[in-house]
Amino acid sequence: MKIRLLTCVPALLWASALFAQNDNLVKYVNTRQGTNTKYEFSYGNTYPATALPFGMNTWTAQTGKNGDGWKYQYFENTIRGFQQSHQCSSWVNDYAVFSLMPVTGNLVVNEDKRAAGFKHENETAQPSYYKVKLDNNITTEMTPTERGAHLRFSFPKGQGAYLVLDGYTKMSMVKIIPAERKIIGWVNNCRWAPQGFKNYFVITFDKPFAAYGTWENKKDQLSPKNLTAEGDGVGAYLKFKDGETVQAKVASSYISPEQAELTMQTELGKYKNFDDTRKAADAVWNTLLGRMKIEGATEDDKATFYSCLYHANLFSHQFFEYGKDGKPYYYSPYDGKTHEGFMYTDNGFWDTFRAQFPLNTIIHPKMQGQYVQALLDAQQQCGWLPAWSFPAETGGMLGNHSISLLTDAWVKGIRTFDPKQALAAYYHEATNKGPWGSANGRPGWKEYFADGYVPYTPQTLGSTAWTLEFAYDDFCGYQLAKQTGNAYYENVFGRQMYNYKNLFDPKTRFMRAKDAKGNWIEPFDPMDWGGPYTEGNAWHWTWSVFQDVQGLINLMGGDKNFTDKIDSVFTEPGTIKVGGYGQVIHEMTEMAAFKMGQYAQGNEPIHHLLYLYNYAGQPWKAQQHLREVMDKMYNAGENGYPGDEDEGQMSSWYVLSAAGIYSVCPGTDEYVIGSPAFKKMTITLEDGKKFIIEANNNSKQNVYIQSATLNGKPYTHNFIKHSDIMAGGILRFEMGDKPNTTRGLAAEDKPFSLSKNISN
Repeated sequence: MKIRLLTCVPALLWASALFAQNDNLVKYVNTRQGTNTKYEFSYGNTYPATALPFGMNTWTAQTGKNGDGWKYQYFENTIRGFQQSHQCSSWVNDYAVFSLMPVTGNLVVNEDKRAAGFKHENETAQPSYYKVKLDNNITTEMTPTERGAHLRFSFPKGQGAYLVLDGYTKMSMVKIIPAERKIIGWVNNCRWAPQGFKNYFVITFDKPFAAYGTWENKKDQLSPKNLTAEGDGVGAYLKFKDGETVQAKVASSYISPEQAELTMQTELGKYKNFDDTRKAADAVWNTLLGRMKIEGATEDDKATFYSCLYHANLFSHQFFEYGKDGKPYYYSPYDGKTHEGFMYTDNGFWDTFRAQFPLNTIIHPKMQGQYVQALLDAQQQCGWLPAWSFPAETGGMLGNHSISLLTDAWVKGIRTFDPKQALAAYYHEATNKGPWGSANGRPGWKEYFADGYVPYTPQTLGSTAWTLEFAYDDFCGYQLAKQTGNAYYENVFGRQMYNYKNLFDPKTRFMRAKDAKGNWIEPFDPMDWGGPYTEGNAWHWTWSVFQDVQGLINLMGGDKNFTDKIDSVFTEPGTIKVGGYGQVIHEMTEMAAFKMGQYAQGNEPIHHLLYLYNYAGQPWKAQQHLREVMDKMYNAGENGYPGDEDEGQMSSWYVLSAAGIYSVCPGTDEYVIGSPAFKKMTITLEDGKKFIIEANNNSKQNVYIQSATLNGKPYTHNFIKHSDIMAGGILRFEMGDKPNTTRGLAAEDKPFSLSKNISN
């Protein structure tokens, strides 16, 4: 049953081979969306990544110091380098980084002193092209390939023209080869990787070197005419003719210097100049953006949508390379060995299982098939399923959500892996605690299996959140077992997927923490953050029963109590109570800033909440709130997000919601219907079929669905199946400015839940 996909068409060829050239949509994308961010408050925690979709690396301007997770902040006014990046979160920093910085006048290597002023009006920040004219009149341009980039530096006339290569943090090696106009080398800066990890790079230039040397960035000591050096923070510098325009091609590899050279030939060798590389990159992005073509939108709305669609297609990063035979292979960040096949890294599944990966099952099913097999390969190489790889497993956040990705792929017909192997790997995850963070195996797993919940102690901070997400993951294990006829695992996980009930307090109607004896932890304030909750409070976490919303409705005493409780999220004051955190964290300030009560779109636990109205007879409230959140909290500017963008999840929430659908429960084949943001969206699927979502009479006021048809037939369901989307067709809504309170209320119109309605 296991199918290995051993070949993959590179992105540049894939785009031109499968789809016709689309309109110029890259012009709508602002890669600086969400960059006006600080440690204390996040509008996205993004950086302007110049990259191809899911490329092995990105390139970005660097305003922050070497080693600073906030590598580009919109309010800064100097740039100190243009770096190769792999960072998926400011909170875990970057790895395998080196940078290039053009310098004019006298040679200056120190990262603070070489920093040059710039103004945003002199920047162009698009996915396939970044340009900035610095205040010293140097112009830098960048355009990407999947494992490299093409850069162009234009120096002012009559002044010195230098280029400084910075080895960033930790060890590095450089070798200058003047006769070939080339620098080769490696960097090894990385927090989570096997010993011996290196990022090998090769840089070729189109102009000769007038002078050169090496340096190191601890004491900024120069070694003129030195051709090679190795050590802590070692770099190189080059001098060119005054006023020169210099093009640099860069390629890198985790496997070997030889592979970096091969990648240079295969990815950049065919482009004669910078503009040719840019045209190819433009074509890739225009094709991808055009696969979700929107109509009837304002220019601002187009910018927001396509900027989010860009961010939704950056992570995970490819961690595989193509050999001389054209087949993929990779250096494993888990066991340090080289393997055939595909590998992907730089993603935290606690964030992205909710929307980013479900979006991939629609837009990139072939890649998702490679991805889920790679999860099992990673488990073989390190003993654990990934939860947050960067590039190796870190165990960050909570839950065992690899099983969500695996099950979601399987139920949607993406069956490139052995389900028996997947279930065995997940069982190991669910019955052990790994050596890393709280998402590596299960903390408190014995108590969870024995008592049905993880008791709250000073050592089990987040225990209520753990229990809820373990129960969802166990549903995914149950679902995969049931789908594949594995009675043993179906029975094992079927016993656990209702464990959420054990922490529901019928008196307060919140999910709460218990001690080891089954007593509620007192005192209890639903506004208190932290303690048994992770990055939230009871108002945020009570709803994390993705697999059984009807069961939660039953616990609350029926539809009215349930919808009243959701209503209260918005009517409660947006008071911040730091609770177990003991201090204000950025998620708290972001919630308060948008003045929607206790609704916290800036973090993942509540991302599905608005769609839950569909399960309880009030879908029109979902429609109204969703459009309000999309309009109020998202834009294409530097303040573009209501919180951390998180490897594409925040963007994928918007992309799917703008389409009018959302994946409340990945691991099922359903998407819950919201309110489409545009009059028409045409989704071009990987096989060329088109699924069209029309919303007649749609406007900022007409947010309510009056009626719907699917392929011309009346459609009353509050969900749509994945198979209906992938078959192609037309989902047509009639929109109005007043709720239709009679549509979609029948039992068969409600989305999937494990439990049946027993309370109304």
